[in-house]
Amino acid sequence: MAETDTAVGRVIVGDACVAEGSAWLAEAEPRFAAALEETGPLPLRRSPDGFDQLLNAIVSQQVSVASARAIRQRLVDAGMTDETRIRATTQEDLRAVGLSRQKARYAKALADARIDYAALREAPTDEVVKTLTQVTGIGVWTAEIYAMFSLGRADVFAPGDLALQESARLLFDLPERPKEKALRDIAAAWSPWRSVAARALWAYYHVAKNREGIA
Repeated sequence: MAETDTAVGRVIVGDACVAEGSAWLAEAEPRFAAALEETGPLPLRRSPDGFDQLLNAIVSQQVSVASARAIRQRLVDAGMTDETRIRATTQEDLRAVGLSRQKARYAKALADARIDYAALREAPTDEVVKTLTQVTGIGVWTAEIYAMFSLGRADVFAPGDLALQESARLLFDLPERPKEKALRDIAAAWSPWRSVAARALWAYYHVAKNREGIA
């Protein structure tokens, strides 16, 4: 069962938590039940928290997975993966290992923000998103994904995600892909397991696209 904290709500700590959320969604919404029949058990998808995770998010913006991995490896080789080192280096040094001018600025801004990552573990999700989005280069989507996977929040969603929008269109037979605000409103019905609903929609997206021969 997911751990519950009065400030942060339920926290997903293992596969059993995801299974619990899946069962709740299947009972609450028949279309989720149908989707889960196709997807099978959903993945845990927990990630570490902290500076390095957000640095990876910046590196991965608007580049292929392969390019992000290559740049990430160059950062590792140069020892540029912790905020103290990033603060001590220059934007030119960061550009030398493959970051664009804009991403080098974002990386420096993240390091200079001196975020208390341990405190975020105990902060309400709205506060987590507010804190992270004050950093240049960190948008709402990145902050919500961090809350979902790095902090394990069970009831956070990322309606700005295009795959979630498209999956919702397919699963709920909507006339068009819902915009961010519309999908956020739709997802309110999936509380307190919106993070598991997101996992289900991502998994269903891949099933549906494979069925169409697109992915």
